Amino acid sequence: MAHPARFDPDDPLLHRLRDIALALPGADEKVSHGRPTFFTRKVFAIFGGVVKGDHHSDSLARSVLFLPAADERDALLADGRFVVPAYEGAYGWLCLPLDRGESNGSETDWAEVSELVEESFRATAPVTLVRALDARSAG
Repeated sequence: MAHPARFDPDDPLLHRLRDIALALPGADEKVSHGRPTFFTRKVFAIFGGVVKGDHHSDSLARSVLFLPAADERDALLADGRFVVPAYEGAYGWLCLPLDRGESNGSETDWAEVSELVEESFRATAPVTLVRALDARSAG
């Protein structure tokens, strides 16, 4: 049984995340478990997640899930904006809500989102794609 879509395909936050993720070498997108998922051979970013223990909550529906560097995980969690999502959190993934600024007048730091997605890409992508990213950055 297919999962129902758990996102709005016209969401501007998704479009911004998509621009960042699909700019990475070899990146592609598919819908998995009802959510846009960005991958090469392995997933490196997901749009939307669920709260551990409250899978019906929409509080993380407009967020980015990513795999941080192991030595940065604790610092990110100390920040308070970052959340351990259900399912992926058990494997070290974190979640950053992208829509929290809408309620308090601040904006999402898209440079930060780009860095987090790139770090996750580096942790999951094949070496050849990481080298292609490095060559692009050096050039």
